Amino acid sequence: MLKAMNSTQREEKPEEPHSARATPVVSAVLADGRLVESLYRPESGSTALAVWDGERIGITHELTLPNGERLVPYRGDNPLFTNRVVLFPSEATEFGDAAALVGEIAAYVHKYVDLTPTFERLAAEYVLFTWVYDRFQELPYLRLHGEYGSGKTRFLQVVGAICRTPIFAGGASTVSPLFHLLDRFGGTLILDEADFRFSDERAQLVKILNNGNVRGFPVLRSESVNGREYRPVAYQVYGPKIVAMRGEFDDRALESRFISERSDGRALRSDIPLNLPNAQAEEALGLRNKLLMYRFRRFAEVGSWFEPVDRALEPRINQVFSPLLANIEDQSARELLRSYARGKSGLLAEERSASIEAELLAVLRHLNDEAATIALSEIADLYSRAFAANATQLVTPRYVGGVLRKRLGLRPQKSNGVYVISPLDRGKLSFLFDRYRITEDDAARVAGFDTTRALELTFSPVVSPHGDFGDIGDVRTL
Repeated sequence: MLKAMNSTQREEKPEEPHSARATPVVSAVLADGRLVESLYRPESGSTALAVWDGERIGITHELTLPNGERLVPYRGDNPLFTNRVVLFPSEATEFGDAAALVGEIAAYVHKYVDLTPTFERLAAEYVLFTWVYDRFQELPYLRLHGEYGSGKTRFLQVVGAICRTPIFAGGASTVSPLFHLLDRFGGTLILDEADFRFSDERAQLVKILNNGNVRGFPVLRSESVNGREYRPVAYQVYGPKIVAMRGEFDDRALESRFISERSDGRALRSDIPLNLPNAQAEEALGLRNKLLMYRFRRFAEVGSWFEPVDRALEPRINQVFSPLLANIEDQSARELLRSYARGKSGLLAEERSASIEAELLAVLRHLNDEAATIALSEIADLYSRAFAANATQLVTPRYVGGVLRKRLGLRPQKSNGVYVISPLDRGKLSFLFDRYRITEDDAARVAGFDTTRALELTFSPVVSPHGDFGDIGDVRTL
């Protein structure tokens, strides 16, 4: 096998091989369809490249392309490898079929980590997905969150060790190296204690997570060239992320990208070892070797078709979860993901319906049915009575206008000296009512606080025995 690869290299060598500069690579998809993956053997500290041509695997320390470029592996004495910050397979080994491989992964995870059966199976499927993620344009993230001592770090150690090119980043790490590691190595970011203490670090981490689930959205950072000048540098951060943290992110859009489970609230299984044995690292290496062969065999056929998780769900949920669904072959596992996505969509809808935006929309739904024009001052007044009676901050028309513009995409216009909801924006309200699940019952509850409408109705002329002014006693009752 090695001789065949060497003969291919001799055919590809240019006339002046010494003029080509060697390019260290972790992984590559060549123009002719061949796959290149890095290997690392811990016992010898050596690296090599595995090259898959669709039928056979060749092992080489240098691959020369037709354009003269020379691909080489990173040096084996790199501290990132010797300190197990980045992990590679040592070879590609047979695995049977995908069902057997998923079962083996699930058994390995179950041996060392306490997860619910649903999350355990989804985690095993996510591991498979990391080995072919570069065939997709979007992807979800995997997360375990809960209080300290609930198994989050163990989860990262065990599951992260069998993902493709895992990059282990602990909570003590600064964010800056993550940009370089992700751009250089790709692979799967394993992020522990993602609740960074300082707000600037948290903001940088959120940039990685916001840009990292869709291909083609690098993060731009200013880098010093000579200690005096700065230039913008684009860092590719696309790839799978496995995260452990105590809480959640404030950004609801970011939260929608996670397949999550809480790790606290239940007693851990008694059969889980308190400390990871040395055998775990050997088991993980054996699985990485099988998963490398899985990548070689699966890469060409995956990513060519998609289907929504559930057409009734929100587009964002379908967009994020459909790539993982496309790589799941087992029907029962596919249904597990669909069930999880439905629950996730319902939870997001419930959170949205309890937000300030939803409360304002409930006011708008009532006023939209009752008033010819809707002024911001009227919205602020009714919102204060219906939802913010005990609020410490005064709800002003300016505040209402800011929420409408920034969060709901509505742009009030000035009319006769006051700001009102424009006719064009009133046409958008029905969509927003559906999105935030604002019903007629919500509008009816707001109507109970609308004393302006109540007084207008009370003072309206009615036919009564007391003449055109109505029943004076009714007004006193109010």
